[in-house]
Amino acid sequence: MEYRRLGNSGLLVPALSFGAGTFGGRGELFGAWGDTDARQARRLVDISLEAGVTLFDTADVYSGGASEEVLGAAIEGRRDQVLLATKSTLPMGPGPYDAGSGRARLIRAVEASLRRLGTEYIDLFQLHAFDAGTPVEEVLGALDDLIRSGKIRYVGASNFAGWQLMKSLAAADEHGLPRYIAHQVYYSLVGRDYEWELMPLGRDQGVGAMVWSPLGWGRLTGKIRRGQPLPEGSRLHKTADAGPPVDDDLLYDVVDVLDEIAAETGRTVPQIALNWLLSRPTVATVLVGARNEEQLRQNLGAVGWQLTADQIARLDKASAVTPPYPHYPYYRLPDFTRLNPPAV
Repeated sequence: MEYRRLGNSGLLVPALSFGAGTFGGRGELFGAWGDTDARQARRLVDISLEAGVTLFDTADVYSGGASEEVLGAAIEGRRDQVLLATKSTLPMGPGPYDAGSGRARLIRAVEASLRRLGTEYIDLFQLHAFDAGTPVEEVLGALDDLIRSGKIRYVGASNFAGWQLMKSLAAADEHGLPRYIAHQVYYSLVGRDYEWELMPLGRDQGVGAMVWSPLGWGRLTGKIRRGQPLPEGSRLHKTADAGPPVDDDLLYDVVDVLDEIAAETGRTVPQIALNWLLSRPTVATVLVGARNEEQLRQNLGAVGWQLTADQIARLDKASAVTPPYPHYPYYRLPDFTRLNPPAV
């Protein structure tokens, strides 16, 4: 397993990390993702650690806290072998302190996550969304207190817009407060919006990307083909509307090229899609989920080899879309790239 620095920090993370959204299985959305219990989760953790996957990511909102509980049980007795990452901000209930990133909410959320995970500290605590109603100085101040108390070690963000992330980083620099070292983002061959604003920002400011849903919300599993219905067991039957939108023609064009490269390399479609992401600027780690051992072992096969430059170029071309304003001039007019070179 390759290890990479997470942003501008001393924290080393594996190129592939484990996303525990499939643990717990409570609720309509997360139940469709998976219902892994503690015994099954412990086996998946065993396989991950054997392969060098040491970072496990979850969130309080995943299955209403059950994901954290299952993950905590699965790592019991080997806390020193793993890195734990979790998230908070999204609503956990109807109460006034059940959502957001205010000081009271963050302190309560961290203490609750520590109890569910069965640990004394969280290696990486991330804000699951930007809270526009709370001053960024209050948010960062609360995170600073939590770091000083030893309850969390590093901080990151997830699903922030560019201005939200930059505002937070600027406030951290101005007031000597913790900087976000990671940004957990959606990025895939069928969803490259991360490249337009957030990737250049991450490269400039030293914020590493942790990629969620790298297979396009389950669309790049190798089971979806042009002119064929969704496989009977696909979770897209229940969750398609909850995930990132994907243009069907773009999806099928990308899958066609993935199939070609799979034939050339002997690798699977998911392995190729994951390997492509690992070659992108700012990407520190790609989060892979698995409902069973077979899925996990297949995903682990995405590392230890490299696509050729020609194969990457073909995937780039098949997945390319016109950037939104104001970015498209830099991609259409070569003279502009001297001032604003594209991140990729």
